[in-house]
Amino acid sequence: METNPILFRDLTYIFVAAVIGGLVAWRLRLPLILGFVLGGIVISPFTPGPHLSDLHTFEIFAEVGVVLLMFSTGVEFSIPDLMRVKWVALVGAPIGILFILGLAVAVSKVAGFSIREGTVIGATASVASTMVLVRLLSDSGKITTAYGRVMIGITLVEDLAVICMTVVLPIFSGSGDGLFAKAAWTLGKALVLLIPLVFLAIKVIPRLLRRVKLTCNTELLLLVAIAICLGTAALAQAVGFSVALGAFLAGLSISGLPDLHDAHTQLVPLRDAFVALFFVSLGTLIDPKVLFHSLPLLGLMLLLIVVGKFLVWTMIVWIFRYPIRTAIAVAAGLTQIGELSFVVMQAARSSGMMAENVFSPVIAASLISIFLNVFIVRGTFRWLGRKFPDQGVTTSANGASVPAAQ
Repeated sequence: METNPILFRDLTYIFVAAVIGGLVAWRLRLPLILGFVLGGIVISPFTPGPHLSDLHTFEIFAEVGVVLLMFSTGVEFSIPDLMRVKWVALVGAPIGILFILGLAVAVSKVAGFSIREGTVIGATASVASTMVLVRLLSDSGKITTAYGRVMIGITLVEDLAVICMTVVLPIFSGSGDGLFAKAAWTLGKALVLLIPLVFLAIKVIPRLLRRVKLTCNTELLLLVAIAICLGTAALAQAVGFSVALGAFLAGLSISGLPDLHDAHTQLVPLRDAFVALFFVSLGTLIDPKVLFHSLPLLGLMLLLIVVGKFLVWTMIVWIFRYPIRTAIAVAAGLTQIGELSFVVMQAARSSGMMAENVFSPVIAASLISIFLNVFIVRGTFRWLGRKFPDQGVTTSANGASVPAAQ
């Protein structure tokens, strides 16, 4: 079998770009995904210097990154954390997502974009990064505060919303009347057809992993975890769902079983490598020229993400009877979009809903929003610390005693 030297050269470009970009981001104390995407821009065909020859091949590799990322999201999904703030998360979060979608469609229409493009922009803007948020909260020691728990609860619901979006968005790539009814029907069918997959995830996967774990063979456990992750994703795709949904269910099946988390631990290095490849691949798709000519859309996205989301989430959290200081802190943390927003973008792009002149500005807006969010969150926490000194505990809307916002 003859090897393809161009493929290995391109792989080298991708991982060198990921390493250099990641090191720069780490040095600046910024999320690594910023460095990965910027590294991808450097080796894209749209910029001078070395570039990838076959983008399509690496889009397939990037899809594996999405599958592994969604598997990890499922494993790390915490139902107990969600239940601590169940009302604002399970009721308030969907309301907030719908508000952001409506706001995006309205503003996009005024700006001259189609309703379809506005829907994609809104869907992308409505999902904050749990990964970035947890890192910021952990670094500042705020993860156990009232607003820390509310933020995590809302982002967990947003993670679930991503699954629904990847199922529903392709419907809107078509034309004709009754698209909303068709989307609702598709989602309903998905929930029904999901029952066998849920049964597989709950009954079969944990038993299989426990059997393999008894062998005390880490290599075998890793191989079985990969097979389960990719196999469930492939099965979901075969019955008409997204690979993201299948991978999420596979991860969710072991999320409440700590003794099986070794399977996820074995996958983490492989996941990180493919996720880095995914973000670098996204960076190679950004055309700086298109971005320059789409500055109005970029400005619109940033306005929606930073200002629009801040106002929406402040209102939602305050309506659910949390103190205004908690509402402000939560809203500040959610003024960004991250890794699962890219999954939504990829789904929209694959179904033809997102044109190239929209794709590049949306990715750029997400990167800028993450960059700005680091300073917005740090500044807001400092301001809240001065404005509202620690007062012990505050009672949340569900009656539980939690640390007061600082």
